[in-house]
Order: sequence, then C-alpha cells, then structure tokens
Amino acid sequence: MSQPIKEFPFYTNFNEVTHDILEMANQILRDKFLFLSSLTDTEQVILKVLDNDKTIGIHEGMTIQVDSTVCNRIDFSCDAPLVYEDITQDSALDDLLPALKEARIGSYLGVPIILRNGDVFGTLCAVNSSASVFDCTSVNLFQKVARLFSYYLDLEKLAFRDSLTGAYNRQFLHKYFDEHPTAYGALLFLDLDGFKNVNDLFGHHAGDLVLKEVSLRLEELMLHNDGFVVRLGGDEFVVYYHHLSDRHQIVNQAELILGRLSSWDSLRDKEKFQLSVSIGIIPYTEQMNIDLSTLLEHADAALYQAKSSGKNKYQFYEGVGLEA
Repeated sequence: MSQPIKEFPFYTNFNEVTHDILEMANQILRDKFLFLSSLTDTEQVILKVLDNDKTIGIHEGMTIQVDSTVCNRIDFSCDAPLVYEDITQDSALDDLLPALKEARIGSYLGVPIILRNGDVFGTLCAVNSSASVFDCTSVNLFQKVARLFSYYLDLEKLAFRDSLTGAYNRQFLHKYFDEHPTAYGALLFLDLDGFKNVNDLFGHHAGDLVLKEVSLRLEELMLHNDGFVVRLGGDEFVVYYHHLSDRHQIVNQAELILGRLSSWDSLRDKEKFQLSVSIGIIPYTEQMNIDLSTLLEHADAALYQAKSSGKNKYQFYEGVGLEA
C-alpha cells in the first residue's frame, strides 16, 4: 500500500477533483453517505466526504487503524467491489459490528482505487444508516468513477516520481520543503562509488538495474522511518529524515545505508559489481531558517569530503549542524 509520506496533497486541484468525484458518485447512489479514503499498511484516512446522512459517524481527516476497517476486507488483488447490504446479516463482520453500529453504518459498498503500477491508493465508498440494496448497474458505474479518479492520480504522480526507479524526484523534494518551511531533520546526499564502471563494463541496462535496486533498498530502510527517498538524477539520491535530530541516530542510519549498498553479488547471476556509496550529511533545526538549496549545497560539500577521504564513507557538514 502507500508510503507514510504521500505526494497526493500536492496534486493539482486535489480538493476540487475529490469533491467532483463524490458529486459524480452521488448521481449514481443518491442519498448515501459517500467518502474517499487512502490506505497504508497501518491506517485508513478519510480524505473527503459527501455527507448526505449527518448521522453517520465518519468525518474528513478521520484516521482508523486499518485492521478495524471494512475497507481492509476488499480484495484489492482482484480489483473487486465489496458489498454488505445489511451488516447485521453477515457473520464475517461480527468483530467489527460494535464499531459499525456506533458509526451508524447499516450497509456498505466499497470499491478499490488502484494505480496503474498496482499500488493501492484507497477506496471509494457508499454507506447508509440502514440496510440498502446495491444493484449491479450502480455498482459497475461506481467502479468506473473510482477508475476515473485513479487515472487522475496516475497523471499527477508522474510529476513527482522518477520514471526509472519510482522514487520521489527533485520536484517533489522542492515542493515538500515549500509546503513544510518549518521542517527539521537530517538530509543525506548519496552518490554511488563505481557506478560509471557498471555502465562502461556491463552497459546501461545493468546500470538501470542498479539504480532500481538502490531505490528499492533505500525504500526498505525507510519503512520504519519518517522520511522519504529522492533520486536527484544519475546515481545521486537524497534520503530525508523528518524530525531526526540525534547525531548518533543519524550515524546509525548512515551506517545502515553503507552496509545495505555495499553488497552486489546477487543482483545478476554472472557479474559482480564493485559498488559502494559515499554520503554527505546535513542535520538542521527549525531555528536555522535554512532553505533547501543551501541544504543540498552543504550536503554536497560533505559528500565531496567523504569521496575525497576514500569513498564508502559518510561525512557530516560541519559548518552548521549538531555538535559531535
């Protein structure tokens, strides 16, 4: 499912489009309480509602543990709708029944919103405070509305994702810092050691495989961290840690990255790539009032020092930052 940091709040006219989607859905299923949600591995967030029924206990911005949601029971692998015309008559919902009754949900229709690459975005749902009948024609049209929304998401996603690796791109990094001017944390600037030799010896196809694998390994390391991975271009990546301020914790993350990007025996059967990574680190606080361009400049300077001192190392920028 989706990552903890999501780019969709930055999409063009996102609020207007979600409102229009619900208005379209309302033409199919009038008088139902309608909502759009996003899903991660841990939670469901209600993004937009059309509250035809004021008694329903769902509101915009509401966050629900994903295991406690009906939407989590949709079969996303089959892109299939989930229908409960009377929640009291299905034993599969027995564990959720108290919460559903408290929210005054008596019937439910949920359809998945799935992106072109197979990622799950979330759901488009209709609920009612009493039992309801959802005819096949309405369900099919409801699915088409969800599909239209997924097309919009795919188009907008192209603006913020690197087409080769799927990591965030430079535009997203700048947009994120524009939208979070008081953010603080640590920015790690990464450059692969020996990448040019991969392209020269094995060809650009092998180089592309390496870049995809680098992105994948970095994303795996970020699963339990608050932050994101950016491919700036070529073999340069940025790993941004939001709210990471302790120097020892930053060092731990840098050492994890060094270890994760130093072994390449298993990427291809025949070739053994001689690769490592050098890292420039710039920690910063809210009080520094430092812009992204300056952060990247300082991190790049630290990266240069790491490469000059033997590569496969990390180096803090010592002009600003935390005391050792």
